Amino acid sequence: DSLEFTYLRDLLNLSDGNLSVQIRKLEEAGYIKVKKVFVDRKPKTFCKITAKGQRAVKNLISKLENLVSSD
Repeated sequence: DSLEFTYLRDLLNLSDGNLSVQIRKLEEAGYIKVKKVFVDRKPKTFCKITAKGQRAVKNLISKLENLVSSD
């Protein structure tokens, strides 16, 4: 139910810095929760979408579907 930073970085083909900025913006908007932990003495960052974030994604998809179907 949460995704690790390096997995997201590789999946989205982003730099560490770019992904960090995007994560911070999404967290500030309340769309994701960020949890930082240490695993085997190494820092790990995990991101999890919030209910607000899920609603925002569904709303965006709905708007895009309406845009496409209006042609």
